[in-house]
Amino acid sequence: MSRSKPQVAVVGAGIGGLAAGIALSRHGIAVDIYEQAAELREVGLGLHLGPNASRILHRWGMADALRATAVRPEALEARDHRDGRTLAHQPMGAAWEDMFGAPHYTIHRAALHAALARRVPPRSIHLGRRLCDLRDEGDVLTLTFDDGTTARADVLIGADGVHSVVRGAVFPPTPPVTSGNAAYRGLVAGVDLPRDRILVWVGPSARLTCYPIDGGRRLTVVAVVPDTDAGSRSATGGLPDISDAFAGWHRDVAAIVDALGQPRRWALHDRDPLDSWGTGRVTLLGDAAHPMLPYHGQESSQAIEDAVAVAHCLAEETAGRPVSADRIAAALARYEAIRRPHTARVQLESRRGGSLGMRPTATTDGGVLPCLGEDADWIRRYDVEHELGALLPAAAAPA
Repeated sequence: MSRSKPQVAVVGAGIGGLAAGIALSRHGIAVDIYEQAAELREVGLGLHLGPNASRILHRWGMADALRATAVRPEALEARDHRDGRTLAHQPMGAAWEDMFGAPHYTIHRAALHAALARRVPPRSIHLGRRLCDLRDEGDVLTLTFDDGTTARADVLIGADGVHSVVRGAVFPPTPPVTSGNAAYRGLVAGVDLPRDRILVWVGPSARLTCYPIDGGRRLTVVAVVPDTDAGSRSATGGLPDISDAFAGWHRDVAAIVDALGQPRRWALHDRDPLDSWGTGRVTLLGDAAHPMLPYHGQESSQAIEDAVAVAHCLAEETAGRPVSADRIAAALARYEAIRRPHTARVQLESRRGGSLGMRPTATTDGGVLPCLGEDADWIRRYDVEHELGALLPAAAAPA
């Protein structure tokens, strides 16, 4: 190798993969993103974008794009499942922006994905490429795709999700850790509820959360119930399952359940933190590295942090020096050393239920913890760029 900067291949063009493309391009590192789908689009529902991630996207010049479609919730409220009274109210909005230095957004996954895609050089994205083989040939990695094409790279980053092909090529399978719960998710529009806050109805063994997206025009709904089906992670759920779980709850919950139609079901599970994310010139990012339960709402935010860290470590290790396998391996080892302790803590804290792990107790007469969300303040305050000493000018843009 005689180049001064590595050629990076990213497998997966989801939120984490696109964020990696942006972060690498900001350092002037050539990147190719390989996506198995034939079309660059994201499906799904809403997601949370914590201040730890929104501050990064603002620095990337994406503040206007986020404000155009995302919602900055003004509050988080927990309500009683029987009579609907407010049990706890946590101001968010400007209060959180002042506290953490950046806003908390709720946004449709597709809107965030599209905003990221607009900042990736189009020539960097290759569609219809499903990885089926990976070989380390000493001075280069060779990727083979199921359409018969191949690609060569100095570095491979697996950003291909919880069922990562790259992870499977590097590590033996690891069993999922089940939570005992399942989530039913969907979107509703015509329900008479506030569109400026996150609402959580808390019951003895279930809870229902809704939060605004699309400028408040729609609500994402997440109903967490005991898992009575040990089947696949994602499947279509029947409406009677939801109706039974929330029978006798407040009329607002009944209206949401009626409006949901046929929601999707996700068995909620994660995996134990890995001791390593890769080997040599191969590493992982996002859910491929650290799948986590959704209770802190940090899956996408942690992937964005990963993208910043891996790009910085590669740029710093190879700056002004010829690319070599040893330098790349050292850069990826530093990336993992920085990120793995942090993401492992987020994973394990999320297992405990996070900010939404609320249960009524006899001592509070059906109430919940009085200060919602404080258990995750350390995540929101974390600034990966300051951690790396890598804060770049806000005006910097992809090559």
